[in-house]
Amino acid sequence: MKTFQTIAELSSFVGQEVTVSDWITITQERIDQFAQATGDHQWIHVDVEKAKAGPFGGPIAHGFLTLSLLPQFFLSSLKVLETRMSVNYGLNKVRFIAPVPVGSRLRARMKLLKSEPIDQGGAQMTWEVAIEREGASKPVCVAESVARHYP
Repeated sequence: MKTFQTIAELSSFVGQEVTVSDWITITQERIDQFAQATGDHQWIHVDVEKAKAGPFGGPIAHGFLTLSLLPQFFLSSLKVLETRMSVNYGLNKVRFIAPVPVGSRLRARMKLLKSEPIDQGGAQMTWEVAIEREGASKPVCVAESVARHYP
């Protein structure tokens, strides 16, 4: 985990890869729970037997499940000590580049693209997040995530 004292210290890393998260294993149980929470029960995700005969040879994670791991990736890899609150402000771009089969291990590489001052002495940070699958040659998802941090 990378630890920074202040928002200003973290902001000095604009243009650089700041951190890489811990690995997260994608289980069928996690996929099923996501399907239950969102109502997305498409067979490619939740019908194991049917998915075995499908285009990927087994079930794959929902793209939005992969995207929903962003907070966990950030929490496992980045901490700013003098911050009272950080909030998700949105996404500028998201692409689901490759499937995530059950059993995959994912992690995120995070590059700080921008840091702009906002009210209350905070900063709005734009991150390029590349979510990679262990053993794969290209990311499974690339997203531009925007967060606001307040001292």
